[in-house]
Amino acid sequence: MSAPQTPESALDAREDSSTATREEDAADGIQHSHRMLSFSDALLSIIATVMILPVTHTEISPEQVLGDRLQRLVRPFDKSIQKLLATRIAVYLMTFLIVTVAWAAHTRLFQVVGKIDDTLALLNLACMMTITFLPFTFSLMVTFPEVPLGIFLFCVCVIAIGAVQALIVVYAFHFPHLLNPQIERSTHRALYRQHVLGIILRGPALCFAAAGFSLFFYPASYLLMATVVFLPYLSKATSWCKSRLVGPREPPPHSMEFFTFDLHEPLSKERVEAFSDGVYAIVATLLILDICEDNVPDAKDVKEKFHGSLVAALSVYGPHFLAYFGSFATVGLLWFAHHSLFLHIRKATQSMGLLNTLSLAFVGGLPLAYQQTSAFARQPRDELESVRISCAIIFFASIFQFAIWTTALLHERETLQPSARFGGQEHAFMFAKLALYPCASLLAFTCTCFLSRFSTAIFHLMQIAVPFAFLLLRLLVRLALAVLWALRGLPVPELGAEDDSRSLLLPAPC
Repeated sequence: MSAPQTPESALDAREDSSTATREEDAADGIQHSHRMLSFSDALLSIIATVMILPVTHTEISPEQVLGDRLQRLVRPFDKSIQKLLATRIAVYLMTFLIVTVAWAAHTRLFQVVGKIDDTLALLNLACMMTITFLPFTFSLMVTFPEVPLGIFLFCVCVIAIGAVQALIVVYAFHFPHLLNPQIERSTHRALYRQHVLGIILRGPALCFAAAGFSLFFYPASYLLMATVVFLPYLSKATSWCKSRLVGPREPPPHSMEFFTFDLHEPLSKERVEAFSDGVYAIVATLLILDICEDNVPDAKDVKEKFHGSLVAALSVYGPHFLAYFGSFATVGLLWFAHHSLFLHIRKATQSMGLLNTLSLAFVGGLPLAYQQTSAFARQPRDELESVRISCAIIFFASIFQFAIWTTALLHERETLQPSARFGGQEHAFMFAKLALYPCASLLAFTCTCFLSRFSTAIFHLMQIAVPFAFLLLRLLVRLALAVLWALRGLPVPELGAEDDSRSLLLPAPC
C-alpha cells in the first residue's frame, strides 16, 4: 500500500510537470507569449505617444494659411492658426485612440494565443512593423488634412494590421497546442475562431470603407475612423437596445462560458497600468529630446556672438529650460496621481478604461504644451494663446483622471480597496490629490481672462505652486478635516483606527 501524498510532494510533482512541459516546448521551438506581449505593449505605447510630434514640430508660416494680401491682418491670421492647430489636435486625438484600440485588440488576441513559435513571432513583428508606419501616415494627415492620400495610407495600415492579426488567429487555431489551454481543450474551437475573427476584422472593415470615401468625400472617412474608436461602446449600446426590444438572447453553450474574447470586457488592471506607465515615460523622454535637439548652441555662434562663452550662450535658452522643468514636473506629478489612483483600484471597468485612454491622449499632448510655453521668449505676442492651450491640455489630462476616480466610486465595492471607499481613510486625500491639477489649470486659465498681461507669470506660478501643494497636501487635508470636525463640535477620529475609518467623512451617529 502506497504512502499518502503530502501537499509538499504534490506541489513538487506539479512543478516538475511544469518544468518538463517548458523543456518540451523549448525543444520544439515554442515559448510563452508574455515577453513578446511586453515588447508589443512598449512599442505600441511609443507609437501612440509620438503621434504628437508632427503637431509640435510642424512650422506654420503665414503663407500656409493666408494669401499675400492678408498677411498684414493679424487677427484673421491668429484665428486661422487657431483653427489649423485645433484641427491637428483633433486628428491627433483620433489617431491616438485608434492606436489604443489596436493595443487592446492585440492584448485580447494574446489572451487566446498562449504560446508562440517562430512563425507567430514573425507574424507579430510584421504587425508591429505596420504599426510603426502609422506616425508617417499621420504626419501626412495633419499636414494635408484635405488630401486623400494621407487618410488612404492610414486606413491601409489599419487594414494591414487587421489582416496580420487575422493570420495569427488562423495559424494558432490550425495548431491548437499554441492556444490558451481552455480553448485547446474545447470542442467548440471553430466557434471561437469565428468569434475572434469577427471582432478583429470590424475595425479594418470600417477603415476599408473610410479608404473608399477618402477618394471622393474625406469628411466621411474621418467619421468612420472615429467610429472605430467607439465601436465597442456602440456595439454594447446596440446589444442593450436589442435586448430591451426583442428580449435577452439565449445563453452561449456551457463550454464557451469559461472564456470570453469580447470587446465589451475590460482589460486587466495590470495591462492598463503597464501601457499607461509606458506613455508617461515616453512623454517625459520626448521633453528632454526636444531640449537636446533645440537648445544646444552652435559652436560657430558661441564663438562669434558670445565671444566663446558657453555660459552666455546657454543663458539665452533660460526660458526653454524653465519650460522643460515645469513640463517634466507636470508629467511626473500626473503619473504619480495616476499611480496613486490605480494603487487603490482593484478592478478596472470598461468605462474606466475609456476614461484612462482619454487621459493618456491628453498626456501625450504635453510635449505640445512644452513647445507652446518654451516659445514665450520668441513669440511674446502669442503667449496668451500658448498659456491657454497649455492650461487646456493639463486640465483635460487631469480631469479624466478625476473622472476615473468618480466612476470607481459608483461601483466602489467592486472596484476600490476598502480604505479608499467613500468615507475611508484615503478617500479625502485621493479626492484632493486628483482635484489639484484640474483646479489649478482651470484657475490659471480663468486668471488669464482677467489678467492677460501677466499670463506668463500666472502659468509659471502654477507650475511652481502645484509641486509644493503636492508635498503639503496630506497635511492640508488633515488640517481641513480637523477644522471641519471642530466646527461641528465633534471629536476628531483616529486616522489609524480601522473600525472607524469610514467615519472620517460621514456624519457621526446620534
